[in-house]
This record gives sequence, structure tokens and C-alpha cells, in this order.
Amino acid sequence: MATITTSQIGNGTTAYGTDIVVKDLDLDVSNRVKDDTPVLNMAMSKKRKVNSTLPLWSDDIYRAPAVQAQVEAAAVSASDADSNSRYNLGNYTQIFSTVIASSGTARAVEQAGGDPQAYQEVKQLIEMMFDVEAQLVRGDQIGTKYAGQTGSASGLPAGQTGRRMGSLQAFAGTHSFNTTSGTATGLSTWTNNESTDSATEAADTLQILADGSQYYTGGFTNQVFSPVLYKQLVTVAEQRYNAKIRNMVAPTSLRTIISDNIAQSRSINRVNAERGDTIATYEGDFNYTYEISDSWIMDSVGVSNDILFLNEDVLAWGSLRDLGPNNEVFSNADASLDQFIMEGTLIVKNPAGVGVLHNITNTGTLVTTPRSSATVSRVNAGSGDVTP
Repeated sequence: MATITTSQIGNGTTAYGTDIVVKDLDLDVSNRVKDDTPVLNMAMSKKRKVNSTLPLWSDDIYRAPAVQAQVEAAAVSASDADSNSRYNLGNYTQIFSTVIASSGTARAVEQAGGDPQAYQEVKQLIEMMFDVEAQLVRGDQIGTKYAGQTGSASGLPAGQTGRRMGSLQAFAGTHSFNTTSGTATGLSTWTNNESTDSATEAADTLQILADGSQYYTGGFTNQVFSPVLYKQLVTVAEQRYNAKIRNMVAPTSLRTIISDNIAQSRSINRVNAERGDTIATYEGDFNYTYEISDSWIMDSVGVSNDILFLNEDVLAWGSLRDLGPNNEVFSNADASLDQFIMEGTLIVKNPAGVGVLHNITNTGTLVTTPRSSATVSRVNAGSGDVTP
């Protein structure tokens, strides 16, 4: 009598018709959201409830210094009063969803690894968080504020023309570009119309609107990451604002070059036990420490040449609908059909807390001079603001 071996009963990897071994599958989903969605983590840590599809908040800009030499016992009149420097910002809520379905029979049979519906719920909800992060860091037209329901934008999936929230890039109070001309010539600021999804071009200018509706096109030359470039950006960003930049979020593709080219006189922790060779912190030149995160999602959505500089305190998530199942969808004949929905928006309480360093590459010669001031611009005024 022959000895029974796995060649007769199967080993779990051969055809289902002849393989009688119960498949030994590990259906656990690794929770990668904590590491892979750094911007969403910052915003969610200060989540607040919003009650409309266009929540508003206020912002302040400090006026420029003025000469003061008042006369003794001088009279005071209403004309001496400063104008109100507060103005409102706002962002539209955006709907994110995922659908999980399986037949009744598929859920009834005993399966290795457990219920496929439960597994897919965990996996797809994590993937949906990746989608939210991608919207937060986008730098194209899809990442701009849009209120309509029938418009279109290049790159949107068919049928998905709902409201869009402005991304960090669209709300950034400071941008630094490297145009091929070295000046603003060739740089275009595009402003999305919030009801028709058309765009208006302002050519040869860097126009920071700080309302979440602008994106940029032009001819650019990439430069290797250099301390002089980020110092220029941060210095310009913090003028006349109460917002100190303490965080960097960089594409994973730029991680090594940032580590190598940040000033070596400062301390850099290059090893993180959880993520391997990842920069953790950098003792900055402005008397505080930078927290540095890398984001593969930035690479995946076409912003692999940009670095975000953030003050975590100015970011928040405005939640109109918390993540949860859509109870209106519960079954489809002999199949379960579950839809999970999250609706909310990015809140940037102070645009000065967000800066974007554009046109960075991981190869080239280290630059030692700042960029033209015409290509490094920050918000100076908003609706109701005093003259800068």
C-alpha cells in the first residue's frame, strides 16, 4: 500500500478540482494608514464637526510696520482707527466612498481566513484613506476647490464630478518655483470657477489666492534639494504671520537627497525603528525642530518634485459625515452590498502655515543662491485686509 503524500491530496497550491487541502491563508490587513497618510493624520488630530458643504473660518494677517511719532495730547478721531484685517476662508466638502459586495453563497461557505466581506471592509477602508491623502497633497486641477456636480477635470474618473475640496497646495500661503526663465515669465496661475469647472489664466504671474482655487502651469527646471531653497521659502512664509513651520512632508523619492543635503552641522535622526531608513527629525535653523515625513502617495499623484512645509497646528479635518456604512444600502437580492462613506474637507486656518517648495529633484549640483523673488510669493492680503 502506497504512503499517502501531498502529491495525492494536494498541498494547497494546485487546482481546486484535485486539491483537497483547506487553504491556509492569512487574511489579516496590515494597518498602514498611520505611516502612509501623514497629512491626514495631522488634520484628523484636530477634527471638528462642520454643518454645511462650504464651511468657513476666519484668518488674520498682520499689517506692515509703520512709523510712529505721536504728538503729545493729540486729538483722536475715527480716521485713526485701523481697518479690520480679518477675512474668511472656506473649502467645499468632498465625498469619499467604497463599495464591498459578495454573494450569499460566498459568505455561507466556510473559507480559509474567514469572512471575505469583513476582510474587504478593512482593506478597502484603508485604501479609501489613501484616496483622501491623495486629494490633500494633489497639485493639479483636481486638487482645487470646486462646487459643481456636472463639470469635468482632466484625470477624473468617469461619472465622478462631485464637489472637490482644495488641497494643501491650493491653500498654500507661499510657493517657490524655478521657472526656465528665472523670472515669473512663463508661469501661469489658473483659477478654477467654482460652478462651471472652467479655469481662468493669469499669465506671467505667481498669484497666491489662499482660497483653495488656484493651480499652476509653466516651464520649469528642477533643482537638487538645497538648504538655501527651503530657508528662503520658510523665511518668506513666516513674515507677518503667527504661524511657525515645523513639519516637512516629502515624496519618498526625495527622502535620501533631503537627508544628505540638509546642513550637516545640525542633528539629523536618519533611522526610524518602525520604518527603516527614514528621516525622523532635523534641528532647524529657526530654533525649533522639524518633523520630517515621507509620502509615497505624493509620488503616485504626480507631485514627486514638491516638498510641503507645514505647521501642524493650522490644519484640521472638517467632518460633515464621519466614516461609516450607508445604511440605505444593505442588500442586493442574494448578495450583501455595503457602501462606506466619509464626507469632509481640509481646513487650513492660516495659509502662512503651509508652504510648497516646487521643482526639486534628487540629482544635480547643489545650488547656493536663492531663487528670484518673482518666483517666491506669499499671500499678502485677503478680502477685507488692510493694505500690506
